[in-house]
Amino acid sequence: MSVEQAVKNSVAAEAVKEEKLSVSEKLSELFNLIQKSAQSLDSRYVLKVFRELTPIRSQLTADDLITTIESIYPQSHEHKSYLIATLEPFTQTDAMDISDDVKTSEELLPESDLLAHLLVQIYLHDKKDLKKLDLFNQKCILALKLYNKRTLDHIVAKIWFYVFRAKEQLKDLITIRTDLLAALRTATLRHDIETRASTITLILRSYLLTNDINQAYNLVEKTEFPEEASNSVVARYYYYLARIQTIQLDYSSAHECAITAIRKCPQTKSAYGFLQVSTKLNILIQLLTGEIPELSTFRDPVLEKSLLPYLAVTRAVRLGDLNIFSKALEEYGSSLKKDNNYNLVLRLRQNVIKTGIRIISLSYKKISLKDICIKLHLDGELSAEYIVSKAIKDGVVEATINHKEGYMQSKELLDVYSTKAPQSEFDRRVKFCMSLNNDSVKAMRYPMSTNRVDSKADLEAREREQELLQYLQDDDFF
Repeated sequence: MSVEQAVKNSVAAEAVKEEKLSVSEKLSELFNLIQKSAQSLDSRYVLKVFRELTPIRSQLTADDLITTIESIYPQSHEHKSYLIATLEPFTQTDAMDISDDVKTSEELLPESDLLAHLLVQIYLHDKKDLKKLDLFNQKCILALKLYNKRTLDHIVAKIWFYVFRAKEQLKDLITIRTDLLAALRTATLRHDIETRASTITLILRSYLLTNDINQAYNLVEKTEFPEEASNSVVARYYYYLARIQTIQLDYSSAHECAITAIRKCPQTKSAYGFLQVSTKLNILIQLLTGEIPELSTFRDPVLEKSLLPYLAVTRAVRLGDLNIFSKALEEYGSSLKKDNNYNLVLRLRQNVIKTGIRIISLSYKKISLKDICIKLHLDGELSAEYIVSKAIKDGVVEATINHKEGYMQSKELLDVYSTKAPQSEFDRRVKFCMSLNNDSVKAMRYPMSTNRVDSKADLEAREREQELLQYLQDDDFF
């Protein structure tokens, strides 16, 4: 039997075994994986814990969590009492009866302690008990200060996510910033990549939700984001960076960041919401830069329904018709405000007018300002004269204005290949392809050496390889 076939058989056997286990037994398996991670100093076991926790998350009960806590915590441990006290209001049976039947552990690993805190956070979050979650998070922050191990990095990052999530849902985004900034400083000093990346994205989100754009920009300028973090966190960071740069009118950099966020977005159902938000922002950035998004973007089955408002706005910009633009704002204004993109769409009014002027300049060699005013539905000839002058100055059209007689005269079209535009576009595409190639090389995992004597160790290594590949495919925003 080949090694690959043995790996497949072992994976299939584990799948059958997991179906027969109860929730408490599955939780015990997770803590066993955490112990392996602590013993072998291999963080990939932690990633497997997160992957296996996702399907059983909806089945978690307070009784299962208390049973697990009773089995892994020593009786004298200081964290055991408040963990059980937090869960007791949700139990169906008496916790003391459970503790009498379960054998307790004599020692507790830091990894197991923080995983138990994370499980309680997830349970309270799913139960929508935000006030109790907020109170429990204060104890989680105190527990985080007790340990400093690199095998805890992924768990610590998740704990900080739920700490911030509770504050966000309670609309208390200011008070948590001090703790997040302290966590960022500590993670930077400890070279904790995951926690540093997670806290940076959480602080940026806090600034964006409160419209503190200058503070968000200062944070980006003064911190270095670790590119080695997981794809889901990197995708969030680039999305927030794209939004900051869009608000500050740096559309070219924002477009690159939005494309990176979409490319690094996990290809799972749980990430569809993030994919929709990133695509909406990217469409607006393209329109603000004068480009028209491809029609295939709006025909994606996953995105088609949510992109209807942006399709209407794109149609108005492409046709240069202010009436269509105004109707789109009236019809889809509430959806655009819900997406926090309404102010960005309002910026497109000038683009609609410029597109209309460009179409007119291509259609007419000579046209009066009065006719331009009628075609573009402007307020008056003076307004039309100002807008046409601005379009000529910005290089939107090649034309001149006769102010005395009141008309615009278009110049002969230049051959685009006599300008530097094709060279700039080719350079942009080459840079994108080189960046994609570099990222692919960095993410590549090379086959292990074939000179190994211990076949059992080789088989375990291959199993870990398969687990990591599966995690990368299933990476989500849980």
